[in-house]
Amino acid sequence: MSEEQVRWTPAAGHGDEVLYAVDGPLGRIRLNRPRAINALDQASVDSLRQVLTDWAADESVRAVLIEGAGERGLCAGGDVRALREAVVAGDVQLPVDYWEAEYAVNQLIADFPKPYIAWMDGIVMGGGLGVSTHGSVRLVTERTQLAMPEVIIGFFPDVGVLHLLARAPGQTGTHLALTGSPVSGADAVLLGLADAQVPRDAHARLVDALREDPTLDAAALTQLVGALGGDEAESWLQAQRGWVDECYAGDDAAEILERLRARPEPEAREAAETIASRSPHSVAVTLEALRRAASLDLAGVLAQDLSLGPAFARHPDFAEGVRAQLVDKDRSPRWTHASVADVPRAEVLTAFGD
Repeated sequence: MSEEQVRWTPAAGHGDEVLYAVDGPLGRIRLNRPRAINALDQASVDSLRQVLTDWAADESVRAVLIEGAGERGLCAGGDVRALREAVVAGDVQLPVDYWEAEYAVNQLIADFPKPYIAWMDGIVMGGGLGVSTHGSVRLVTERTQLAMPEVIIGFFPDVGVLHLLARAPGQTGTHLALTGSPVSGADAVLLGLADAQVPRDAHARLVDALREDPTLDAAALTQLVGALGGDEAESWLQAQRGWVDECYAGDDAAEILERLRARPEPEAREAAETIASRSPHSVAVTLEALRRAASLDLAGVLAQDLSLGPAFARHPDFAEGVRAQLVDKDRSPRWTHASVADVPRAEVLTAFGD
């Protein structure tokens, strides 16, 4: 079947937020909200949950491939503007219902009984990682901009990603979680959030290869479609491991900030200023959640995420962070605490129900 012959349709009973196609042995998913960089709203999550459940039991579907519509990327994350509107209106249950459904999809992907291939081209952030990085074959490109930017909006890195970041080399996962800054495809591979980096123009070759053999793993696919080399394959994070591993060690976010500020490397001092601009409450709780995630399996991390969600929804920094970043877009949030050193330990523990 040629690409022109592929028939994309919504799931039965759902809208066109997500489109699906059965392409030979492939079940293909296309997140289809390109104007919002395919952000996942409740309808998208419900659609994915239904179809993934069906395809897991459908013997004619031997592998699944997920991609994003449009030119900008796979997925910019969850539809947090809608969640903020509910919170401001006094409805915390709506976000909880959303997170519960979203995390169920994340677990479905991790447990999927067939190859699940994620085409992580362009922007892949927040919930976009939840529908990609838990898959069995995760491919990034030279255009990939990957991030868990939740501390920017007064939230925390959820969708089970802390399970992976807690196991990333050295303290590279801590850097990603606390800064919320984007990294490249090569960095995603280093972090364990992706398996291989391939050229963006390899997409058609990838689909052809999977039509022929849907069981191909990341190494085999990379060999068939080509791997990126040269500067594009170099990990910035790997080059910064000296100060990253030293500065981000430990459980005290204020001490981490002091160590970063004292380093001679400009990259370390820039990281310090970035973290200092984030929600202090988010940074402190995120660090605690990351350290706890080191001893949890994915299901345990997702359960922790679901437990933390309502605490963040009720905290003033969430509504304020989303306002500043996505609603008014003034990029000038007024956080509850002046600095991470001002966040009481008791407040951090309260978020976990301790």
